[in-house]
Amino acid sequence: MATRHEPWPATVVTAVAGVLGDTAHGLTGREIGKLLAVVKVPDVDGGNKRDRLAAALLAQQARQGVSNCVIAFIKVAMAPVRYVQQPHTFSRRQDDLNEVLVHVGLRVNDQGQVARGPAAATLSEAARHASSLRAELRRRSMHPEVLRYCTLEILAKNPFHASLEAVKSVADRLRQLTGQGLDGARLVDAVLTPGHGTARVAINANATGPELDEQKGSGEPGQGPVQHVPQPGRTRAAPAPRRHRRGTAGTAHHAVDGAPAARRRRARHPLMTCGR
Repeated sequence: MATRHEPWPATVVTAVAGVLGDTAHGLTGREIGKLLAVVKVPDVDGGNKRDRLAAALLAQQARQGVSNCVIAFIKVAMAPVRYVQQPHTFSRRQDDLNEVLVHVGLRVNDQGQVARGPAAATLSEAARHASSLRAELRRRSMHPEVLRYCTLEILAKNPFHASLEAVKSVADRLRQLTGQGLDGARLVDAVLTPGHGTARVAINANATGPELDEQKGSGEPGQGPVQHVPQPGRTRAAPAPRRHRRGTAGTAHHAVDGAPAARRRRARHPLMTCGR
């Protein structure tokens, strides 16, 4: 006789449907209909994919008094064979589902099965237990521009390249904003350090002593990482080969979190300007 699993809170089922029915990265409407049929869950009418899937799963859970139907749907939706040509999609959905399932002490493993895992009561605990670099960076309120540059590396679970792409994003963005052709610490100094007037990329009005001190300090977090990244097209000795340099989730958290400090400061200050 199949194990009967306790019903899940409606919020958890709805969140699962939100991941698997996501507009940009979720299943298509046709896929949802087919998979509901596979697990013998009656389909329902819904305004969008997420609401339709949530309504179908919640109704079946209420009829049966168990969460087996939700678990079964996750299993068929996350079957690895479905993702042979798109492993990044599997990683994204797995990470996002695990941020939800950790609230009921479960997780989706690399085999696409729903397995026991650590339980969390807070969002911070959920991000930590989800074992996802992307989840942890979101928890740290990472600037979306940084994540845009390194999403593929994060989904591929490649911490070294994720941190490298994040650092490169800072230099690239500074060049876009100012038209400067410099690189490394020279670039950071040229655009973030006030000279005889307002800095090229100003995080405040640069009018008082404290504001100038804050402006000068804004470039310090970026100088260390950025100075090791050459400008595209310039001849310069490359860093050591990847196999000689170790990258872990911890070092990626540090590098990705530290590199865009100036960018986060710009987002907080309405007076920030960019001069040419």
